[in-house]
Amino acid sequence: MSPPAGNVQVMEFDLLLRLVVAAVLGVVIGVERQWRARMAGLRTNLLVAVGSALFVVLSAYGFAGAPGNPDPTRVAAQIVSGIGFLGAGVILREGFNIRGLNTAATLWCAAAVGSLAGAGMYVMAVVGTVVIVAANTAMRPLGRLLDRRRAARRTRYRFEVTCRDDDQARVRTLIVDALTRPELRLRSLHSRESDRRGQVEVHAMVDSLRRDERHFEAATSRLSLDPSVTSVSWTVEHDDDEDDEDA
Repeated sequence: MSPPAGNVQVMEFDLLLRLVVAAVLGVVIGVERQWRARMAGLRTNLLVAVGSALFVVLSAYGFAGAPGNPDPTRVAAQIVSGIGFLGAGVILREGFNIRGLNTAATLWCAAAVGSLAGAGMYVMAVVGTVVIVAANTAMRPLGRLLDRRRAARRTRYRFEVTCRDDDQARVRTLIVDALTRPELRLRSLHSRESDRRGQVEVHAMVDSLRRDERHFEAATSRLSLDPSVTSVSWTVEHDDDEDDEDA
């Protein structure tokens, strides 16, 4: 027995409203990303929100009456894992720095907002959008303040490697790979001729957010195994924590 025509029209209007709300909220999230020239901007966040809403509607109503008692939550559950592949595409590594994490997280949140709108939970979808936009705007100055305070308390290390001149380029790459850590920042990397004939000294200046020699000990052990490396050493150049204690 088919539902009355009036009920069908009400249901179609409700589903259409869910898609419109998802689209509007996706635009709100995307405008901030587009304004800051991020890789995932207006259209991407809009499509993520609308797509999530469509999948939720599909899972809730698309299989109604199908044999086998289908679970309406299975399609919606795949949004959580599926959006991870899209987010991974905007995460880039540039040397010691990772870019795109916030954009990937925003896409994940846009999918959640679209899912809420698709489920008819308009209040939660709107509140979620406000929180997402606030996190990307109002929290930015606070994050920069914390970064400045953290940068003011750092330890600077000098990492020195002596190697054959012919292998200099490869050893410089090994140094960068060995010192790649989220809490480390490479300040400079330069070479100079060694007192030993046919060899060069590669010097790396690295800032650490906290004094922790384990990373440099591990890098020393790793590079000392290379046959072209003659010597490896590291020293503490400057420690702001020690300055604070002396003050």
